[in-house]
Amino acid sequence: MRFVRSLRVLAASILAASVLVSASGASAGSWPSRTIKLIVPFPPGGAADTVARVYADKLSEALKQPVVIENKAGAGTAIAAEAVAAAEPDGYTLSLAPAGQLTILPHINKEIRYDPFKSFVPVSNLATVPYVLAASPDTPVSNIKELVAAANKDPGKLTYSSCGPGTLCHLSGELFQSQTGVKLLHVPFKGSAPAVNALLGNVVNLSFDTLTVLAPQIRDGKVKGLLVTSRERSPQLPDVPTATEAGVSDFVVDSWFGLVAPAGTPAEIVQRLNGEIVRIGALSDVRDRLEAQGLLVTTSTPEGFADIIKADHARWGKVIKDSHVEVF
Repeated sequence: MRFVRSLRVLAASILAASVLVSASGASAGSWPSRTIKLIVPFPPGGAADTVARVYADKLSEALKQPVVIENKAGAGTAIAAEAVAAAEPDGYTLSLAPAGQLTILPHINKEIRYDPFKSFVPVSNLATVPYVLAASPDTPVSNIKELVAAANKDPGKLTYSSCGPGTLCHLSGELFQSQTGVKLLHVPFKGSAPAVNALLGNVVNLSFDTLTVLAPQIRDGKVKGLLVTSRERSPQLPDVPTATEAGVSDFVVDSWFGLVAPAGTPAEIVQRLNGEIVRIGALSDVRDRLEAQGLLVTTSTPEGFADIIKADHARWGKVIKDSHVEVF
C-alpha cells in the first residue's frame, strides 16, 4: 500500500509540474494578449516622441494589440527609467531609451535607482540623429579653422550654449574642446529652445545641438553651420562638412533612441520584438517619416544594441571625468 501511495504521490507531482511548465509555455506563447505600454521619458513632441509613435503604430498592427505611449518626463529621464526598471518583466512594459539615460546620467547622478546594464534588457536600437555645431550670425567665424584661430587668440572668450548641463549637447562641446585643444565657455540652458534662441539673438557665439533642432535655422540662413558630427554629410545639410572634413578627428557623436524592456523579460518575447522592430525599420514610409526629422533608422540585434550602450557608457564616462563635469 505504501508503494502504491508513493506512486500516486509521484504521479501527482509530475502532473503538477507538467501543468506548471505547460502554463508557463502558454503564457509566453500567447504574448501579447493585451495592451502594451511604451514609456517615453519626455513630454509629447520632439524627436524621441516622434520615434516612439512611429514604431508604436507599426507594432500595434504587427502584434494585433494596442501599443500605447505613456509620456513620463522628469529628473533628466530618470523617472521613466526607474518606472520601467520596477515594472513586471512580462513584455507589457517597454521603454524608449535615449542615449543619455543609459550612458551619461549614471555617471553624473548618483541618486538614480536603476543600473543601465542590470535593470534592462536591450531589444534594438531604433534611430540616431547627429549633432551640429553652429555659430551665431554676428560671430566672425565661418568654418572650424577660423573658430580654432579665434578661440586660441582669446581662450575662454567664445561661448557655446547647450540644452542643459550633463546632456549630449554639453558633452559634445567638452569633447570638441579636448579634440581641438581650444577653450570655450559653456552656457547651459533648460532645453534646446532657449539655447537656440540665445544663438539666434547673438547672446552666445556657438551652440551644439541635434540636426533636428539646428538644421532648419541653418537652412534659413539664421545661423552658420560649421560641422555635423556624422561620418557622412547629412542630406538635410549637404553644404555643411563633417567633423573629419573640417579637420576634427574622432568627433563622431550620435544621439540614439533605443528600445529596452525590464530585466528578466523572456528571451522569446525580446526576440519577437526585435524581429518586428527590424522589419518595421526597413519600411520605406517609416524611413521617410524619420528622415524628414533628420533621424536615421538604425535597427540592430539585441546584442548589437548592448554593445552600443557599453561603448558609449565608457566613452562619455571618460569625457565626464576628464572635463570635471559636476555630479548632481
